Amino acid sequence: MKRFLILAAAISGAIVSGTAFSDGNAKVGETKAVVCHACHGANGNSANPQWPSLAGLGAQYIADQLQNFKSGKRQNAVMMPNAMALTPADMADLGAYFDSLPNTGLEADPTYWQAGQALYRGGDATRAIPACAACHGPTGRGNEPGRIPALRGQHATYVIKQLQDYASGARKTDPNAIMQMISKRLSADDMRNVASYIKGIR
Repeated sequence: MKRFLILAAAISGAIVSGTAFSDGNAKVGETKAVVCHACHGANGNSANPQWPSLAGLGAQYIADQLQNFKSGKRQNAVMMPNAMALTPADMADLGAYFDSLPNTGLEADPTYWQAGQALYRGGDATRAIPACAACHGPTGRGNEPGRIPALRGQHATYVIKQLQDYASGARKTDPNAIMQMISKRLSADDMRNVASYIKGIR
């Protein structure tokens, strides 16, 4: 357990030291979010399980990811061109706007969520997998100062894809490759189970 707490502290410290964005304006961000609504929902809750819900995700995290798409550090054929024209102020405003919206929540798959809950809350010491809750919080609300995203109510399909991308190295946006390291230790069933639990967290 001590090793997992040290790991969680390392994640938070590494992310806090990243690029700083000024505080955004949610009202201004709303006026800039028209294009975003087409995929991420008019209220920030995506109807397509392949696209993430942004409502309540974390203002700094959203701004960071927009910067990652703009720089090419994070690859996505749709997001990269959309992010190219954004200034740091735009990113901060959009982050503040989407973070201000309530996540409406989804329903977990009843077959898998209990196994996912055990992994999310307790990890698996035998495989050196820390609890997801250590960084993302017991109710999946994330850690805004640490730029760790909220996970609650996120589409399972999207979560699984991100875990797969971390495991394969296709996504490299986590400081010190910590999510890549953890994801490589997850089986396909682990990813499915924990993603199902995350989907249903309120």
